Amino acid sequence: MATEPLTHPTAAPKRTRDLLAGLSIAGLLLPEAVAYSSIAALPPQAGVIALFAGLLCYGLLGTSRFAIVSATSSSAAVLAAATLSLAGGDAQLRLSLAFALVLLTGVFFLLAGLFRLGGVTAFIAKPVLRGFAFGLALTIVLKQFATVVGVHLSTGNLVRFLPQLLEQWPQWNWAGAAVAAVALLVLGICSRIPYVPGGLVAVVIGIGAGQWFNLPAHGVDLIGVIELKLEVPSLPQLPFADWLRLGELAFALVMILYAESYGSISSFALKHGDRVSSNRDLLALGASNLLSGLFHGMPAGAGYSATSANEAAGARSRLAGLTAAAVMLLIVLTVLPYIALTPEPVLAAIVMYALGHGLSLQPLGRYFIWRRDRVLVICAVSAVLVLGVLDGLLLSVGISILLLLRQMSAADIQILGQLGSGHDFVDLSRHPQARQVPGVLILRPGEALFFANAERILGGALRLIRHVQAPIHSIILSLEESPDLDGTSIEALDEFFRQVSLEHKHLALARLKHEAKDALALLPSSREYQVLLSGTSVDDTLQESLRGWKAGAFSQA
Repeated sequence: MATEPLTHPTAAPKRTRDLLAGLSIAGLLLPEAVAYSSIAALPPQAGVIALFAGLLCYGLLGTSRFAIVSATSSSAAVLAAATLSLAGGDAQLRLSLAFALVLLTGVFFLLAGLFRLGGVTAFIAKPVLRGFAFGLALTIVLKQFATVVGVHLSTGNLVRFLPQLLEQWPQWNWAGAAVAAVALLVLGICSRIPYVPGGLVAVVIGIGAGQWFNLPAHGVDLIGVIELKLEVPSLPQLPFADWLRLGELAFALVMILYAESYGSISSFALKHGDRVSSNRDLLALGASNLLSGLFHGMPAGAGYSATSANEAAGARSRLAGLTAAAVMLLIVLTVLPYIALTPEPVLAAIVMYALGHGLSLQPLGRYFIWRRDRVLVICAVSAVLVLGVLDGLLLSVGISILLLLRQMSAADIQILGQLGSGHDFVDLSRHPQARQVPGVLILRPGEALFFANAERILGGALRLIRHVQAPIHSIILSLEESPDLDGTSIEALDEFFRQVSLEHKHLALARLKHEAKDALALLPSSREYQVLLSGTSVDDTLQESLRGWKAGAFSQA
């Protein structure tokens, strides 16, 4: 990421804006951290620990100047659903499972960064991610509303608990609803005033109102004591089978957290023309979650609401996040006991307000233009609402993986023709004005060759060669989509070379990348059948192939 040196004349104003931004967002992050802990059904300090870990690790290791890494609503909901399904009613086991899941999430992030997997930023299809986020936001908001009115639901399925919520209408706690409504009003007003931490203002007003009106006497609960003490880092004592099950869940959690985090990071980097490193960000997220898990905190990611609030507050560098961490430390050391007096409806209002952007239908509208994306959005939303958060998450990730495998394993083969008298070769099915070169069949796979599609693609190419109507003497296979080849693809090409030679056709491979060309050059069949291996364009390979055919000999280029 390119930043201006501190000796630049504008360095001081930049530092001032970062300090102001850090002060502003600290007042938002602390209430959110405590609120997200309640979503995860963990002690309030779990969210605060995740906040410290995320701000420090990403501030030191990350590359985005706007990203704020802390506990997120999505990871909190997934953590709650996952640990509840595994632990049942054992509260102590549930805590151990939660912290182990956070640790594994951090390890997976670190491994992804070390193996430089940052380029896989679109592993989860955007329609699936948007649909999952919408369904999750709707679920969390309604559950928070149920908490506000004092309704205890027996199911995490939205389709089932919505009728339960309405059935208990006579028992609703209207005092709690009034507190939440006032908190939402305060948050809305503060959002229009620069540098005013709406979350902190709502908490302060809530504490004052709770003491003045004696809200606990009206059935409005307070969040209770926050015991923020650092324990000696240790690994949870769990059976190996539990670690394996948590590994599956951690993989899904990493997918969601990374898609959410990098969506926030990349969108603001694109907006401001910044350069970010996805691999470094993976390491930063890994360090954040590993540190949080060691000290019994929640999962951490770069949520869109906190990151956008940081940008709106005027942040110019990662100093804003580090400033927020310092302010948080000051708050924890001085006024943390008073945070325990915050009414729970105020925290619920903070969560609902933060998730308000997730309930907008505008981001989903663009995906309803194409039929496939429309189906994906509906499936993702329905999965969360009908199956619950955890099963909805796993199904959403599964849908994305199936889509990826389906696209990559497609056996699409294009027949290329020359466009006019130029050097461009295009798909004949899309450009009927292009002409096929006499005596030559030029083919191009639509996807990269790998173990799942190589045999089907090359088998389809052989069928085209055997059933072509015009007489041909040469075949050109363009492998521009295949930067490298695995063992299955090389074996399939070895057999392809032999089959083409049995058809008494000359074969040339065009647009080979260096790694693929070097691997194929080692095959005895490429020399035995005089296969032309070329790294140049289709046009250059065609000309060389024709010269070799006329001369009656082929050699590797």
